[in-house]
This record gives sequence, structure tokens and C-alpha cells, in this order.
Amino acid sequence: MPASRAGERLDRYLAEAERSLSRSAVRHLIDAGHVRVNDAPARASRRVKTGDRVEVTRPRRPPSVLAPEAIPLDVVYEDSSIAVINKAAGMVVHPAVGHRTGTLVHALLHRYATLPAANGEERAGIVHRLDKGTSGLLVIARTDAAHRELARQIEAREVKRVYRALVWGHPRDREGRIEAALARSRSDRKKIAVVTRGGRSAATRYQVARLFPDLAELVLALETGRTHQIRVHLAHLGHPVFGDADYGGRRGPLLRLSPARRSRVALLLSEMDHQALHAETIAFRHPDSRLPMEFTRPVPPDFEAVLAALACES
Repeated sequence: MPASRAGERLDRYLAEAERSLSRSAVRHLIDAGHVRVNDAPARASRRVKTGDRVEVTRPRRPPSVLAPEAIPLDVVYEDSSIAVINKAAGMVVHPAVGHRTGTLVHALLHRYATLPAANGEERAGIVHRLDKGTSGLLVIARTDAAHRELARQIEAREVKRVYRALVWGHPRDREGRIEAALARSRSDRKKIAVVTRGGRSAATRYQVARLFPDLAELVLALETGRTHQIRVHLAHLGHPVFGDADYGGRRGPLLRLSPARRSRVALLLSEMDHQALHAETIAFRHPDSRLPMEFTRPVPPDFEAVLAALACES
């Protein structure tokens, strides 16, 4: 280990030394006991010292158990290193409990045959994710080098991700910043909650695009990219995403409306079986050329139909 690298965290040191691996892949190797320092298991947070002997054993990758599936994809852009996909609401990004088939990964494996699996075969090619009920743009890595560089850009907050949402109520300010740490909910491990102690820092910026009776259309930008971040932050602000059954955006606000208005808004809710949240824009630097790239796609037809109906009422 060169003296110039002394004092670095082990995971950061290895991510720089092993350029074919992303930092998250390095962490997986460390957590699984495949990294030893001076013949002893080591933690990711260990500070390396001059003279340390770092050994990395890469386990043999088992054959894929995922069967490629011929699922149609809306491919916005693709080359030999990356792809940009406009994901439909309702599609799960990668296999998980209760979703062993029909995911974006299954569709990607059918289209591209092989994908980098730095974070495991079930997340092949996946650099970041969208919730099942959220539509919109994702960038996919097709090579190990692309995965590593895109993961670095996301960790360094160099990737711009802009969302459009329809929320209940009218935010007090026309624009603002929501900063609240997030962690797994103690009452329901499938959900995320705002916490005052511990958790992971999270920040979301928002701007009001249009106001409707009882609802508002927002444009949001991620400063961090935590699980369910926008949905939880907006619920915490008192303006849950329209149609979001997990975070108070479906039935609860509806019951607070007048009977006449309730009937009208219930009809709009029936048009969408998912939260009104869309990843509208993504911008990053190409992992090979480093040239800036930006892609934008409008909200899907069901979301647009609700917005159009609300615009006619205003």
C-alpha cells in the first residue's frame, strides 16, 4: 500500500485500486469476508496504513438463475456502455420478495444478454432505482466500467434527477427545501420514516408548478437519493403524493373534502392505480466520453389525463 494512500478508508482505497469495481461492490466483498488486511478480516471503515497487505478474493460468480423475459421497454437511448429507459409505473426494477419475475432486470437481460453484476445478479446493470409505482427515466450500465463511473457520479451528487408530482393541498411556500433524515420505519419495515436520531441524511428541493383546487403540481430535484425519499418527504411536509397508498396519499385526504368535491376527486383517483410521481429528467456525464447528456420525458398518459382534467376545473 503506497504511503500516499495512508489514512484512507479501506472501501475507498479499494474502489480506487480496483477500478473494475464500484464502491458498493467493494463493500459487498468486505461484508462477505472476501477482503483481508494483514491476514485478518477488516471493516470498510478501517483506515489503511503504510505497509498494510490488502488481499481481495473475488468469489466465482454463480451462473445466472434469472431467465430473460421478452418484456417491451421504452428505450430512450442506448450505446455499448449505457442505456436510458423510460420505466412504466407498475414495473418493479429488480427481483425482490414477491416479485421474482417480470422486472426491469428480466427485460434488460433479454435485450442485452449480459450486464454488469457488481451489486449481484438480481441487480444486473442497475445503478439507481425507481419505486414500482413511479414512472420515468433510469440510466442503466452495460459494462463494469460504466457502472463504476455512474455510481461514482451519483455518490458525488453529480447526476441531476428531476421529478414531477401531484400532491394534496397547497404548500405554504412556492419553492423550498425539505431536509429530514430517513430510516426504516419501526412499525412497518417495508416503509421509510422521517427520524430525529440516526437515519441517513436526505434533502429534496421543490417548486410549485401549478395550483389546482385541493391539489398542486410540483417539480422536485433530488439532492440525495434515498429509498422512497420524495414520497416520505412530501408526506412529512403535509402534502402526500396523490394516489400514494403507502404514505397517506389516497383515501385519507379524500375524506376531508366536501361531498361534492370528494366525488370529483375520487373519479380522478380511479384513473391512477399508482402514485402521481414521475422521474421527468436525468442528466449525467457519459461514463466513457465524459460528455454531458440530458434526457427528458413527459408524464405518462394516465398522469397527464388527471392534470388535464384538473386544469379544466381551474
